[in-house]
Amino acid sequence: MCRKPVQDLWPLSFPLWWTAPQSWWCRLQTMHEMEATGKVAKGQNTMWSVVRTVIQNNGPLGFYQGLTATIVREVPGYFCFFGGYELSRTTFARSMGRDKEDIGVVPVMFSGGFGGACLWLVVNPIDCVKSRIQVHSLTGRQQGLVKTFMGIVRTEGFAALYSGLTPTMIRTFPANGALFLTYELSRKLMMQQFDS
Repeated sequence: MCRKPVQDLWPLSFPLWWTAPQSWWCRLQTMHEMEATGKVAKGQNTMWSVVRTVIQNNGPLGFYQGLTATIVREVPGYFCFFGGYELSRTTFARSMGRDKEDIGVVPVMFSGGFGGACLWLVVNPIDCVKSRIQVHSLTGRQQGLVKTFMGIVRTEGFAALYSGLTPTMIRTFPANGALFLTYELSRKLMMQQFDS
């Protein structure tokens, strides 16, 4: 019998440890908005008040509301993220007649931004649904992934699934460009250290 090492399974655990902090962040954003409109008493929009409320109302598993949406978002999202990056980098290398490792700073940064844009074009709708699930859990309304998705489309239209995409796309090019540039430069530096 063939057993997979634990290290090979770590990517499967990503949504498990990432959902809880994302849930806190999403709920804190909502609490600030609710406080501004008077729907929540002042001082209830702290990290500890969110944690206390979730534990009192739903127990520790309350932090994992939206887990299914997170998994559905991450798998195709990262496929598009890294796929878009590699596609762009390969295209630059071919057009320049160089190896992918030697295309330069600007093409690497553009490729990173392109990968980020591919990710967000694909995941923004499911991210919108995930955020709604997490926010609705504050009020005790839980409809699940499909019902929340259908509710948004039915009441607000398909375009609502792409709300917030413009600032996300503006942010994604410099952020992911810097991310991949740092990765590539760090990788080259480490490879030089290990080769010598």
